Amino acid sequence: MLSLRGVSKNFGGVRALRDIDLDVRPREVLGVVGDNAAGKSTLAGIIAGAHRPDAGRILVDGRPVVLGSPADARRLGIAAVFQNLALCENLDVVENLFLAHEPTRAGFLDEVAMEREAWDLLGQLATSVPSLRAPVRELSGGQRQIVAVARALLGSPRVVVLDEPTAALGVRQTAEVLNLVERLRERGHAVVFISHQAADLQAVADRFVVLRLGRFGGELDAAGTGYEDLLAAMTGASRPSGRKHG
Repeated sequence: MLSLRGVSKNFGGVRALRDIDLDVRPREVLGVVGDNAAGKSTLAGIIAGAHRPDAGRILVDGRPVVLGSPADARRLGIAAVFQNLALCENLDVVENLFLAHEPTRAGFLDEVAMEREAWDLLGQLATSVPSLRAPVRELSGGQRQIVAVARALLGSPRVVVLDEPTAALGVRQTAEVLNLVERLRERGHAVVFISHQAADLQAVADRFVVLRLGRFGGELDAAGTGYEDLLAAMTGASRPSGRKHG
């Protein structure tokens, strides 16, 4: 569905990514794992169109594409939720979901349609928030993630990129987000779950791609890969048996 081939990215004299290969398959959760400074957020930005690679190719359905902006990515069916979530604290759930994309009827906001679509979407994700009219500042960290993901799904993307979605969340909130990731897979989305939390990735990922200091560190199938194996791959204590795609 989505492929990166030989992708590299520099920021000044800092090489954030070097020669990265990656494949995203339909109805799969791909876990991208790495320690701090591994290049994970840079990779998320490239897939989402926020950063343009300095080298390499991006392919969608086998065809080379240019992701010059997040709008380009969304037109190709790729949506992302970054760590900062980009939610407006003073607006309620519905207003955040439709911000800058509000449906109108006879020149006025169609509040009924917005609420109906919001309820339908949250229901399909098998999740909920206390109230659609609750200000986002009153929601828990897990509920804010749910709102941000629901907003990303409004355009029916095929690929959803989640950048550190469980960072700084408690146990219960993390469980809510992991359940949400499973719902996304069940709905037919491909999910790129980027995190340094190996245990969270193990709970939902079908495959792992390891990044280490901006380089491809290997690929592993979730089946048969233990927590210690994943940590060893992240730190370079051992190299996964999966090989880099050419």
